[in-house]
Amino acid sequence: MSAPRNVEIREGELLAGVDLGSNSFHMVVARYQHGEPRVIDRLRDSVRLAAGLRQDGTLDAEHRARALACLARFGQRLTGLAPQHVRAVATNTVRQLRSPQAFLLPAETALGHPVEIVSGREEGRLIFLGVAHGLPGSRRHRLVVDIGGGSTEFIIGRELAPLHAESVQVGCVASTLRFFPGGKLTRKRWQRAREEIGVLLQQFVENYREAGWDEVYGSSGTAKAIESVALAMGLSEYGVTRAALAGLREALLTLGDIERLHLPGLVEERAPVLAGGVVILEAAFDALGIERLVAVESAMREGMLWDLIGRAEGRDPRAASIAALARRYGVDEGHAARVEATALALFDQVAPDWSLDADAREWLSWAARVHEIGLAIAHSQHHRHGAYILRNSDLAGFSRQDQQLLAAAVECHRRKPDKTVLAALPVRHKLLARRITALLRLAVLFHRARRVEPLPPLGLDAHDHRLRLALPPDWLEHHPLTVADLEVERTQIGELGLRLELGMLAREPG
Repeated sequence: MSAPRNVEIREGELLAGVDLGSNSFHMVVARYQHGEPRVIDRLRDSVRLAAGLRQDGTLDAEHRARALACLARFGQRLTGLAPQHVRAVATNTVRQLRSPQAFLLPAETALGHPVEIVSGREEGRLIFLGVAHGLPGSRRHRLVVDIGGGSTEFIIGRELAPLHAESVQVGCVASTLRFFPGGKLTRKRWQRAREEIGVLLQQFVENYREAGWDEVYGSSGTAKAIESVALAMGLSEYGVTRAALAGLREALLTLGDIERLHLPGLVEERAPVLAGGVVILEAAFDALGIERLVAVESAMREGMLWDLIGRAEGRDPRAASIAALARRYGVDEGHAARVEATALALFDQVAPDWSLDADAREWLSWAARVHEIGLAIAHSQHHRHGAYILRNSDLAGFSRQDQQLLAAAVECHRRKPDKTVLAALPVRHKLLARRITALLRLAVLFHRARRVEPLPPLGLDAHDHRLRLALPPDWLEHHPLTVADLEVERTQIGELGLRLELGMLAREPG
């Protein structure tokens, strides 16, 4: 699972954010002091993961080895940190892998912590959170541009909240390799790159221009590298301007070859991907009408630290995402609340035997709240419709693995559970998914009539792969449909690797 929610962070404890970017891997370690993270250590490695992504969606051996070696070094630094105080996130290149788990399993072993894959919009949210905390407080609208190795994020926000977030599949590594093969820089190639990137940006340009902004900031190493060169060459006195980008473009084209890029203010390791970054930024200036961009130090890794703190203080964006999803798809809130209450009552009885923690309880709670969102599409197969929505929506705060877990519980909460859905989950989620799904199924079964009526005492105990459910005999005699449903459930729950036994609570004397 990803980092547990509502886990207290005490004064002086350490937090860490690990960013598996498409160009560089970053790690920041901070001490929690006076309500904020005080950075005490940073590690960075130019892994250039995007350069190792093959056309068939696999990762070449060289870049895979570099990534795992880097994560092993990071993992050594993380030794002794509480698992719930570490968050590791993978971005565009890992999103594009044909089989992400084939990379994530050894990556998590090397790091010693789970690695979440986040969507482009969730990446944008974390970027804005980090940037906003690193700037003076302001109520003005800000545009943040983050040029990564494989994608570029554009976020408009106000104060600490992102209002619009878009991710475009162009990054400094991928664009350099695609548009300037062999490292050759020509005017024709440059113009083609600028035009093609500009077309990709058109999908959101009008909405962004309408929303508007007052200030523009660039996060990530690419923005800082471009600004550094522009200032060192005297192309700008402050930030990156249109004129500075034009001057930098002409300097690059004059040199004509990436291997010859020795410019003032340019560190050697940035030279191989500078051209891709400059052409992306120039296309963004053109499409969005940007006049000046200022590079900032904070980025997604700082955003991860603030997100961990927010969860610990009860500001988990996932809860808001679940509530918004339920509203958007017109969930019957009363029915969902009754199912949730029953599911949690069952959970509390079996949690000690199944070693389920408060984090697992929250997963079950969320699944119960949205288990019927698929009804907005159709009653037939609504569990599958709901699962599709959960897998493919951009949900703030959730990683791809988080969404797969919720989707699996919703898809398997009725009818015969699909074992292939559960088998596709990351290993660390499989047992949890089976157990919360079983509890959700029983809760839904007891509320089939959708009436507001008290349920009888439900006795549930668990032992490994067995559940024993006990009900009052008098109640069973008056609810033959539920008895029939429970008999069917005894067979279907077996697909979750569980055996359901039915019994009767002892009659009260008198």
